[in-house]
Amino acid sequence: MADGTPPPIRLYLLDDHTLFREGLRRLLDADARFAVVGHGGSIAQSLAEIDTLCPDVVIVDYDLGEHTALDFAREPRRSASGSLLVVTAGLPERDALELIRLGISGICRKEVSPDELKNSIHAVAMGQVLIEQRYLQAIVTAAQEPARVGFTERERAVLRGLLQGLSNKQIGRRLGSSESAVKASFQQLFNKLDVRSRSQLVMVVIQNYRDLI
Repeated sequence: MADGTPPPIRLYLLDDHTLFREGLRRLLDADARFAVVGHGGSIAQSLAEIDTLCPDVVIVDYDLGEHTALDFAREPRRSASGSLLVVTAGLPERDALELIRLGISGICRKEVSPDELKNSIHAVAMGQVLIEQRYLQAIVTAAQEPARVGFTERERAVLRGLLQGLSNKQIGRRLGSSESAVKASFQQLFNKLDVRSRSQLVMVVIQNYRDLI
């Protein structure tokens, strides 16, 4: 800029919880170092907008309802998104390892103070990689143990319904969701656990993941 002040860091916020997203937008817009150029609640919406906006940093919540930050990080179209900072209340170690493998710039807990969050955003915008020590330790531990996949809260709810013998329609009614959305969740679970049928899914879950459901 003409007075020597660097231009604000352009941010995009991806979070399916409108209240949290709006609060974060107001917090960051009040800091002259940042400019929130866009925000959205779904991966599809955000990818379309990011293509045009080209932000410096995308701040994405890990749990996006039917999806997670992993789904966003795996998208080939996210190449225009600049640095990627994942904020989370908690995520499985396996997913943390996969996010790091996919080249994210940082993982930040939602419990940090506003100033800590701002400092993290500024750091990743400057090219630093920020992975909290607790995640590094968890990754080391996970690498020494048999790997298990993690589930979103929605996936856990779908699996509970499956183990209770409910149909897709009944599970959807319990979740306040459509039958097609439940089918999509099952397909994601099939892919995640490398199974091809509901009976195989039940067997794998009972044998390996009963404690997570």
